[in-house]
Amino acid sequence: MREGIHPEYRDVLFVDVSNGFKFVTRSCASTKETGAADDGRQLPMFKLDTSSESHPFYTGTQKSMDNMGGRVEKFRNRYGKVAR
Repeated sequence: MREGIHPEYRDVLFVDVSNGFKFVTRSCASTKETGAADDGRQLPMFKLDTSSESHPFYTGTQKSMDNMGGRVEKFRNRYGKVAR
């Protein structure tokens, strides 16, 4: 490989700011902050708005459109009739 053209690939601490969930993985993400991992290492830290621990799809709190007061059923009744 040529020197100086590749990004730095290293361990990075990702922190979900909504609930404090932390995980370490390898990444090229540029960071300005550092944080302590669970094993005590000081690593570059990247803050996330959502992760699998806080996203509604993965936590099971996602609302289905069919359960939102019958809005889908009202739409189907109004516009679902096909003219022949």
